[in-house]
Amino acid sequence: MSLSGTGNFSPPTCCADSNRHPWHPPEIDTSDPIASGHLLMRNTLTGQKDPFVPMKDRHVRWYTCGPTVYDSSHVGHARTYLSLDIMRRVMTDYFHYNVLYQINTTDIDDKIILRARQNELLRRLDGDASVGYEKLADLAKEALEEAKTKSDEKRAVIEAAIEEATAKKDSRGRTEQEGLLEQHLVKRKNLDKDEENIMEVCAASTDQKNARANLLVAAKSVLAEKLDREKGHLVTDHAVFNAHARKYEREFMEDMEALGIREPDILTRVTEYVPQIIAFVEKIIAKGMAYKSNGSVYLDLDALQTAGHNYRKLNPAGPGGAATTAAEMAEGEGALADGGSGEKRSPNDFALWKASKAGEPAWESPFGPGRPGWHIECSVVAGDILGERIDIHSGGEDLKFPHHDNELAQSEACFGCQQWVNYFTHTGHLHIEGLKMSKSLKNFITIRQALEVNTARQLRIMFLLQAWDQPMNYSDQTVEDARSKESTFRSFFRQVQALVRDDYLSQEVGWRMGDADRKLADAYLAARQSVHQSLLDNFNTKDAMGALLKVINEANAYLRMPNVKPSTLLLRAIATYVTEILKVFGVIDGADDFGFGSGGDGAGSGSESYIGAMVNFRESVRNAALAAAKGGDAKEAIQSILNTCDGLRDEVLPGLGVRLEDRPTGTLWNLEDPEVMLKEMAEKAAKEKEAQIGKLEKQLVARTKELEKVKNSMVKPEDLFRTEEFKEWNEAGVPITLANGDPVSGGQAKKKKKAIDKQAKSYKDLMEKSGNNPQELLDATRKEVEGIKAKLEELSL
Repeated sequence: MSLSGTGNFSPPTCCADSNRHPWHPPEIDTSDPIASGHLLMRNTLTGQKDPFVPMKDRHVRWYTCGPTVYDSSHVGHARTYLSLDIMRRVMTDYFHYNVLYQINTTDIDDKIILRARQNELLRRLDGDASVGYEKLADLAKEALEEAKTKSDEKRAVIEAAIEEATAKKDSRGRTEQEGLLEQHLVKRKNLDKDEENIMEVCAASTDQKNARANLLVAAKSVLAEKLDREKGHLVTDHAVFNAHARKYEREFMEDMEALGIREPDILTRVTEYVPQIIAFVEKIIAKGMAYKSNGSVYLDLDALQTAGHNYRKLNPAGPGGAATTAAEMAEGEGALADGGSGEKRSPNDFALWKASKAGEPAWESPFGPGRPGWHIECSVVAGDILGERIDIHSGGEDLKFPHHDNELAQSEACFGCQQWVNYFTHTGHLHIEGLKMSKSLKNFITIRQALEVNTARQLRIMFLLQAWDQPMNYSDQTVEDARSKESTFRSFFRQVQALVRDDYLSQEVGWRMGDADRKLADAYLAARQSVHQSLLDNFNTKDAMGALLKVINEANAYLRMPNVKPSTLLLRAIATYVTEILKVFGVIDGADDFGFGSGGDGAGSGSESYIGAMVNFRESVRNAALAAAKGGDAKEAIQSILNTCDGLRDEVLPGLGVRLEDRPTGTLWNLEDPEVMLKEMAEKAAKEKEAQIGKLEKQLVARTKELEKVKNSMVKPEDLFRTEEFKEWNEAGVPITLANGDPVSGGQAKKKKKAIDKQAKSYKDLMEKSGNNPQELLDATRKEVEGIKAKLEELSL
């Protein structure tokens, strides 16, 4: 705990030593918990920010639900794990709590079973030589029609539910179903895209190379569902499911490392805890709060509440969860559930142990061959490692119900406690184009794809600029904002590095700018106070980052003052503090006092690279100077030398990790990560190329219009209407008789005369503009159009 003062004194106190004079202690600010030094944390159990108090001493036992490893992780997962990594770093590196952090990998689950089965069946189909292209095409079309029928039926069910909720004036139910309909329409759009791709492949020549492989890719989704429905029960080898989970577990851990997320202190897997899970379930049965049914075991919610426990603590829905909807219950049962309503005593009861069906992995148990339910795993692994009292439990917003509420219910039933977790934290959804990023909606960007266009630092800054517990949008704007903020930090660090590099002790020290120095010092202290209060206030990194950027803006304004005599040590203190906080946030990783660092051993490190660059630079400058000395063009030599200097700055040194900035007061240099600099160069070149393409496209439109105008203006006015439509014309070229012999009406003749007069003006202007040589102008304009097209084609390549 760290206290804050009000700016006043408290009454004097007397010391134990009578020889000492009275002491006036500063008055403690007790106006709110933050001023009193309390860390506030948004607690989903209460729906508000509560003062955080560890259960014992300063030890924090923290559990986080890990991924269900059935596919590649996407930026929505990065949202959760990066946000929690930042919170964990603040807890350990800033507030200095003793944190024991556990993550569990869900490596057996309905989604894993489905995906592993489908991939295995697709692999078998791919290797089945008896299924040629024609047979595969028929199978794909059949699977497509089945998928469309299923989609139509699903939509009808949702729309009927909306009508029913409307009739019952059930606003909650209607909103829920409307959300499901919105998601369903996105899935249908994806299905329509699949149909388009399948038909496109099928329409292509059957003898084209890789036609069968292309069709397998295009029809993958619909074929997978059909094959699983018909043959999923034939996949029984545990190794298929295990290999699938291990692949994506490793990929997830590699993604976390690439994002700079610290490894957990403990990593657990469900499949390695099956004996403990069985024992856990047996204990709940023995307490009379769970029951067996057809090889499965369900938690008895009525018995749970009769025993004095509460249900749906995180997402309340009336007494005993009475308002739990059918959609919520379906979410809790998993993708492979077949209803099971006949097995349950109450619709809201949920599975602790699932009897395995054909095509599902199974473990022997006293209840029969089966597998763990979805929720039981976290209770068992967290209970085993962290015990019967957990300080913090975290996960994504979508896990509140049913997963986390069911976790609490079964854990409190087993341990016989009223509160297994003291603080529950849930990260907000990540939205893309208004919808939650989700694999089922196919609107996701994998972490690896995101890291192809952004650095891990930029993604981390993007999340730091958002509230961790609120929804956020992933868009070009949010990413660009993060890049902009990164650039602001980098630019400030470069300026301070240049000042520190100078021998400031050879000059006057102290404050030489009067009030400007005092104002900057006050801004520095205010920033430190603001950051501290922001972090106490529910890990508010958005405002903390704002405070850092604000003091940097103050420092930049200070450095821009006329005839500035900067206080180097104060600026260094600001840069060092900013770096310290960014290190806490995981933005900076290194031992430098301040700055992003030079990136270590990049491709450009080593004296040979620098020597080579300098030798080439000297040779270019020397050759240009010698050419001028031997009677060459001096202006041309000067321009060549300047171009060589710019090339050294823009092309050579960035690859060596050296940044040069030409300024009115001289050239500023800094060492930076070569990879970052080269990526910046590539992005800059891409933007310049895009701008150049846009400019050329506009030129092409304008010059093409000019070409058409020249072509049209080359027609002599008296020949404008000398076409097969007419038979006779007057001396001015106005048609007077139609081709069939009928006379041209007066109104039509008048319109034609007006058009001829307009053409006469265009023709006259063309003759004047072309010097009576319109063909030469036409050829030149056509050549210009072709030249622009050639440039565009070259840029596109």
